[in-house]
Amino acid sequence: MEVEVGHQESLGSYSSLESEPDQVQSTVAVPITCQGVGLHTGVSVQVKIMPAPVGRGRYFVRVDLPKQPEIPARAESVVQTTLSTELAQGEARVRTVEHLLAAMAAMGVDNARIELDGPEVPLLDGSAREWAEAIAQAGLIPQTEPRSIYAVQEPLWIQEGDAFVAALPASETRFTYGIDFDLPGIGNQWHSWALNSRFNEEIAPARTFGLLHQIEYLRHQGLIKGGSLENALVCGPDGWLNPPLRFANEPARHKLLDLVGDLSLLGYFPVAHFLAYKASHHLHTQLARSLTSIMTGRQSGY
Repeated sequence: MEVEVGHQESLGSYSSLESEPDQVQSTVAVPITCQGVGLHTGVSVQVKIMPAPVGRGRYFVRVDLPKQPEIPARAESVVQTTLSTELAQGEARVRTVEHLLAAMAAMGVDNARIELDGPEVPLLDGSAREWAEAIAQAGLIPQTEPRSIYAVQEPLWIQEGDAFVAALPASETRFTYGIDFDLPGIGNQWHSWALNSRFNEEIAPARTFGLLHQIEYLRHQGLIKGGSLENALVCGPDGWLNPPLRFANEPARHKLLDLVGDLSLLGYFPVAHFLAYKASHHLHTQLARSLTSIMTGRQSGY
């Protein structure tokens, strides 16, 4: 894996405002380039994150395909959620977008052109840490329009069995996640995190994890071709195969990271307490779709 941050030559049309940075839309100050292997495809892909105009949003561009099709990072682009979130526009697809999008949205990158020459965002070390570090190094440029604001007014729940994800009225944007696995190494874990509070330190470093007894089946299904003990934690009946963990509740923090990435498909985070328990990319993105309908029905957004 290799991450490279470019140099700023000119701000061009990305002019700054005299407003507080967190009140206006932002884009990356300089390009970010990354090379790595996708978790499920095992294919080496180069990603280049470029500045984008105000109001453009975050969007992927498959530069390896004819006419370089664009794929908006929006809830309506979701086409598949088996062990990752996959977006599509027409025949063009991009998979495992959640870690990169979590880092971009949590760190304030509202607008960005994300070029990649393959079908899957690189897994890197299984977390969002390297994305977050690269964005911090590149820096942000405040742009010329304010961020959209929306506050959830009524509880919204998506549930399957005992698994659920909800958006609750709140005074701040907060994410809380609970998991429960019948393995001593994981068990029942919870974590809660408020937007704009130490994402780089508390959430970004949490790595993806898998269960030892499922690995062979997943490989037979054509999944996790790029997975290894270097980019994913693996837990078995006797504990973790590749300790140490970065946090005592690293699996719960990673699921929260996935939730942040999936809800970034709203375009911006509304003021709400997002609460999830034993949920999945499928439930996360269902909530994003439902909220998109509510938010676009009541205000224009950007």
